[in-house]
Amino acid sequence: MHMADALVSPAVAAVAGAAAVALIAVASKRVKKIDREEIVPLMGVLGAFVFAAQMINFSIPGTGSSGHIIGGVLLAALVGPWAGFITLCSVLIIQCLIFADGGMMALGCNIINMAAMSCLVAAPLVYKPIAGNGKSVWKITLGAVLASIVGLELGALLVTAETELSGVTALPAKDFLGLMTSIHLAIGAVEGVATAVVLSFVAKYKPDMLYCNSLEERSGEHHKMSKKTKVILGCFIAAAIVMAVGFTWFASENPDGLEWSIAKITGDTELGVATVPGTAFMPDYDSTFAGVVGGVIVMVVLWCVCTLIFRKKKRIA
Repeated sequence: MHMADALVSPAVAAVAGAAAVALIAVASKRVKKIDREEIVPLMGVLGAFVFAAQMINFSIPGTGSSGHIIGGVLLAALVGPWAGFITLCSVLIIQCLIFADGGMMALGCNIINMAAMSCLVAAPLVYKPIAGNGKSVWKITLGAVLASIVGLELGALLVTAETELSGVTALPAKDFLGLMTSIHLAIGAVEGVATAVVLSFVAKYKPDMLYCNSLEERSGEHHKMSKKTKVILGCFIAAAIVMAVGFTWFASENPDGLEWSIAKITGDTELGVATVPGTAFMPDYDSTFAGVVGGVIVMVVLWCVCTLIFRKKKRIA
């Protein structure tokens, strides 16, 4: 769902960018209330995991389209909505600057459409009320599937609205909206199932790692990371490496949901290609080790961001 600069006008980009910056500022203040010893490693490892997972495009049978997970509901369920938002923003920014995945001017739109809608809207308003304390697998599954669908559908709606308000393309809003919402309904369902599998694994082996049972209730306290938590994080790292190294073998070559929707109307996916090759270090992930490099960069960036956030907290205190 990464938007290209070709879809966005400067005015829409400016409004979305300002909104994204404001949300990041609020998120930074909210994250300060969480125990640093737990949140920093979680954000770093899960950020790398989501980055690698987003590289795996899966085919949507019978459509000729593909999709990839956003990861916002997963992040919010494990580190909370605000920390999850910062984590996913870091992933999106690295994708844009290093890999030309998402336009520079459209970055604010992509942050709102993907990070805000999934972490700050779908997760707290849909997933959390259904999943509750995370003790029921079927509630986790239902919450994850519905929240993932809601997050992607809201994102698809915003992409259509931003494109229409920008007025830089001739895409008919009604047709574009119908295609975007229908294909992202299927993509959201797949993401929901994948999210439920991961969260059910965590709930079974380390239930207090779920945000509702851990960080929220222990705000302001300090706890050393348990051995079992380190094992779970090790599993996430291992999975991220496997996905990052193997993405070229597993990823579908079909256009993603946005490109597919544009192609259905125009016969060409060019407007949907969200790349700026001249400014990126590894445009289009054109290296076998792009996934590993990206994952490491995401962890480093998140560590730096968290260091700044918590250092500011100490100075105020």
